Amino acid sequence: MSSTQTPSTYILGDRTVHRLGYGAMQLAGPGVFGPPRDREAAVAVLREAVANGVDHIDTSDFYGPHVTNQVIREALAPYPKDLAIVTKIGARRSDTGGWLPAFSPEELAQAVHDNLRNLGLDVLELVNLRLMFDVHGPAEGSIEAPLAALADLQRQGLVRHVGLSNATPAQVAEGRRICRIACVQNQYNLVHRSDDALIDELARDGIPYVPFFPLGGFTPLQSSGLSGVAQRLGATPMQVALAWLLRRSPNILLIPGTSSVGHLRENLAAAKLELPDDAMDALDRVAASAAG
Repeated sequence: MSSTQTPSTYILGDRTVHRLGYGAMQLAGPGVFGPPRDREAAVAVLREAVANGVDHIDTSDFYGPHVTNQVIREALAPYPKDLAIVTKIGARRSDTGGWLPAFSPEELAQAVHDNLRNLGLDVLELVNLRLMFDVHGPAEGSIEAPLAALADLQRQGLVRHVGLSNATPAQVAEGRRICRIACVQNQYNLVHRSDDALIDELARDGIPYVPFFPLGGFTPLQSSGLSGVAQRLGATPMQVALAWLLRRSPNILLIPGTSSVGHLRENLAAAKLELPDDAMDALDRVAASAAG
């Protein structure tokens, strides 16, 4: 790859958004459960994100549960017209903070109404169906029944666009036969690249891909390789990891999360970080060591 400037925006649903957005998961308490340690700080991070041009916020009513959406409403309502709030349904929390499937039509409808109420919205811009065949990662299983239930909520006017999260390529293909899929949200980063072919396929069709855990699954050796590139560029490892994702494909939208205004500013600065060819080569070697 050359060090030409990467596009800064992409289509999400029927909007154009900045490719570097914000993920609100860390605004809940430890383990994404219960209230934040510092609610005022959580509100400040959200306001700082929007003030810096973030127009894509990722959330869910099962963060907390309910807590994160309520913090978003407190911080940002009435919402800017250009702000896309993307949520997800398909899971619920146990009394001890565990993650449980919530796939029935009744549970999915309840989740949509919970998101609407706690965010203070009349319609949800985009709802991802979070697949729960395996809590820890994508696993095969038909998504026809839950996706049809979500598409019905879309027809009722409660949801504008539908996406998939934690999905296999086969499930994405199945989903696209059922309704228009507006985005796919899976784990993907420099060393966790099982979705390479899927990203390229979605890019050809103009569908955004939203990776989570931009530094998830790194070994110490790979982390040291990434840190070496970051040190040379005067950047943080997270900034380099995000900049690499922005270069990887124009349909990638990023939602790094943080509960710190300082970290938020660092993450947003990654949009301006240009990776020279020798840095890309070094990062490719980090990726190759993961594959090997």
